[in-house]
Amino acid sequence: MAELEIVQFTARSDNFAVLVHDPQSGKTASIDAPEAAPILAELENRGWQLTDIFVTHKHLDHIDGIPALKETFGAAVTGPAKSARETGLYDRTVSDGHSFDFAGHTVQVMETPGHTLDHVSYYIADQKLLFCADTLFALGCGRVFEGDAPMMWNSLKALRDLPDDTVVYCGHEYTLANARFAVTADPQNGRLAERLAEIETLRADGRPTLPTSIGLEKETNPFLRADDPAVAAAMGLSGADPAAVFAEVRARKDNF
Repeated sequence: MAELEIVQFTARSDNFAVLVHDPQSGKTASIDAPEAAPILAELENRGWQLTDIFVTHKHLDHIDGIPALKETFGAAVTGPAKSARETGLYDRTVSDGHSFDFAGHTVQVMETPGHTLDHVSYYIADQKLLFCADTLFALGCGRVFEGDAPMMWNSLKALRDLPDDTVVYCGHEYTLANARFAVTADPQNGRLAERLAEIETLRADGRPTLPTSIGLEKETNPFLRADDPAVAAAMGLSGADPAAVFAEVRARKDNF
């Protein structure tokens, strides 16, 4: 079985579009569809035909390109059952624990609510790939719009439990802003300070900071470390429930 090819590129102002291509079958999936034009251009440049769109959640900056892409390619759209009626865009709906085949690879569906109630992430274990959109970012996480802090914390813990070498593709290039906040939430973390410097260099050169990995995020992302005593202490919440520590970290980031 051939290794899947992953192409990441920018769309809208700060979204990442991601294409997943199987060279043997020719199948190609778009992870969300933030904007049709750059996705169409990338597909044409590579000579690929879009066969699938995997939707993570209902926000417009993740589904805006679907109608145009579907009209052009007839791609099958898979999306979370909890927003199927609201969007009216999905050909197939999925929920937590579901799995489906893509070019001979099993795609596992993980419900990761908090940012929105319908949010799902897609995990391809044999390729060590996670597509988590706006639940987990490099050094950050999505704002909690529809869920609550305990819900988001539980979603992040589920992603944190994946193998350390899992390659993580997120929905936005927010890493530099996240890093500048993260060092205030976890000030004693030497690896985090090093990572901030690396990220500043990448962005100064116009290079992306993604993908990341579960292992790297476990080391440096304060939103995944709400049960670490050092982060709790930095929040002034030593001994508190990790969900409360997470809520404080998220509240501070919202106002950073």
